[in-house]
Amino acid sequence: MNNALSLLLAITVGALLPLQVAMNMQLRAWFRDPVIAALPNFVVGTVLLVAYLLLARSRLPSAASLADVPIWAWLGGIIGASYVIASLYLGPKIGATLLLALILAGQMAMSLAVDHFGLLGFPQHPINLPRLAGVVMLVAGAVLIVKN
Repeated sequence: MNNALSLLLAITVGALLPLQVAMNMQLRAWFRDPVIAALPNFVVGTVLLVAYLLLARSRLPSAASLADVPIWAWLGGIIGASYVIASLYLGPKIGATLLLALILAGQMAMSLAVDHFGLLGFPQHPINLPRLAGVVMLVAGAVLIVKN
């Protein structure tokens, strides 16, 4: 995948997050429980992934290779579930713009640390003034949204 297409895909996925929050909020209104409302998100996603794997005829990993995966690598699902449940609680209270601005601010701050130290398999990209300024501007944008 070329660089321009990669950037477009990242922007597109980011643009879909407010829609995901809105869809999940509708499920919350229907089921009246944010945790129950989060469940269809993961069930539908799991069905889609299984269908893809079947259509692509992907080979499933062996038990031995699954045992070799570091324990921390399995925890991404907890983070995904936390995001969905938190957005179900916070979305109706603070709105999509502030919710996603604050999520983005948190993502950028953590991303600086992950890149700086080369954590979790990411290549190392030291914090420098332009990178720090970019994150500060994003956080400042979130602050402006809060003040609105």
